[in-house]
Amino acid sequence: MNHLSTTDYVVFLIYFIVVSGYGYWVYRSKKSANVDTKDYFLAQGSLTWWAIGASIIASNISSEHFIAMSGSGFAMGLAISSYEWMAAATLIIVAVFFLPIYIKNKIYTMPQFLSTRYNDTVSGVMAVFWLLIYIFVNLTSIFFLGALAIETITGISFNICVIALAIFSAIITLGGMKVIGYTDVIQVFVLVMGGLVTCYMALHLVSDKLGAKTVLGALPILRDQASDHFHMIFHKGDKYYDDLPGVAVLAGGLWINNLNYWGCNQYIVQRALGADLKTGRSGLIFAAFLKLLIPVIVVIPGIAAYVLYQHGYFHTEMLDNGVLKPDHAYPTLMNLLPSGLKGLAFAALTAAIVASLAGKSNSIATIFTLDVFKKHIDKNASERKLVNVGRITVVVASIIAMSIAPTLRTFDQVYQFIQEYVGFISPGIFTIFFLGFFWKRTTSRAALITAIITIPLSVIFKYLPQISGGYFEPIPFLHRMTWVFAIVMVLTIVVTLLDPQSKHNKQALEVDSSMFKVTPGFIVASIAICGILTALYTVFW
Repeated sequence: MNHLSTTDYVVFLIYFIVVSGYGYWVYRSKKSANVDTKDYFLAQGSLTWWAIGASIIASNISSEHFIAMSGSGFAMGLAISSYEWMAAATLIIVAVFFLPIYIKNKIYTMPQFLSTRYNDTVSGVMAVFWLLIYIFVNLTSIFFLGALAIETITGISFNICVIALAIFSAIITLGGMKVIGYTDVIQVFVLVMGGLVTCYMALHLVSDKLGAKTVLGALPILRDQASDHFHMIFHKGDKYYDDLPGVAVLAGGLWINNLNYWGCNQYIVQRALGADLKTGRSGLIFAAFLKLLIPVIVVIPGIAAYVLYQHGYFHTEMLDNGVLKPDHAYPTLMNLLPSGLKGLAFAALTAAIVASLAGKSNSIATIFTLDVFKKHIDKNASERKLVNVGRITVVVASIIAMSIAPTLRTFDQVYQFIQEYVGFISPGIFTIFFLGFFWKRTTSRAALITAIITIPLSVIFKYLPQISGGYFEPIPFLHRMTWVFAIVMVLTIVVTLLDPQSKHNKQALEVDSSMFKVTPGFIVASIAICGILTALYTVFW
């Protein structure tokens, strides 16, 4: 197994010093005399559009992309890019319809929205659900995949890697959202540059080993050698149909997944909530353009690793009992990079991991502090005490996730694990938010029933074939999300119509059509994104 050279460690050390030093400078220069919760958790009014967009992507892109999505690229090919490319279209919808409602009604956390629109019971139930998902699925998977990658690349033990990641992310997280937001600009620059270098070198290896004259000439070779890896739409009977079931990625469950993730998700929307509407929208559209680039830096290297593996170009010591597991593809490929560039790629991977850990930890702290501790434990807590509670929450959540992370070793493709289990609550959350936005009659009782029934209903659909003795075929999880969404949507509407309070509901938000007007520049950027998506799906259908 190749490990990092002295040059690689020097490159990484430079990255570490720049990020930590810049973070400390931001903390000192922008530190308020009296730190309050809006300043610490939201950096209200201090983030520019480019910082918002970069921070959204930095929080989103993590080891689950560099390792798990690249692993899915190794296993199933370009089709996994639907999660990224459709997200770009979703961000346009969120910017036009969701963000103005949040900002107009001064919403700073997702549970606060539920409390304002419905009541504290609905808010409390969903706050607990979010905390469980963020800690036990999101934070845990980032620690696991990040430590796994670093262990593979450096040879340092898994447990030490987990601890090191926790310490590095804590340096950034404990400084608050201002530090996270501005250091994320550097993180995104490093992860994009390092990702592009890895992609370039992967294509260079393919061109060198398989006889292409140029690096770009490796792309036709990849498509020829792995033709089954260059389709966006799987058909029934295909090996990975259950993961990405046909046109559901364009007109089905993926929309529910994406609209919930990008529009109703604390650690994504939080970046834009402290800004004015124009700045927030510009940040989201910038993030949408960056999303179009992500498959280039994570999926293409995964496909290149698959082709190289099929031709036997990985040394035996790089493999696990002679087999290359999908989630080991990216770090194994990185070990083939020359000295110096491997350090840059390692810095990019670390940037993605640490930025995402910081973003998710901050959101966990925000929800617990403002929507659990302040509301139900100490209603009279001072601003300083709440900030300290947030910092303690970051530490506790990290310790829990670190202790659970090793249990994920049993999964071959952790990215699919993340999507499926987050999808257990996505249909209910999106239903509650969507009807809360646009139907004034939706009642708290209907929202609470939807919140409670979503997970049991998702579990029933997942295990229906086993429950019925195998009479039914397994239902792909994106289809399950669609079915659950349809059922809870109808249920919410019916319960609302039967509720006498629905005609006198006073919990509606302030919404009017003027909020959804956008600038000509936003329209042009949106058309450009939709045009690129149309071209991509036409070429790789």
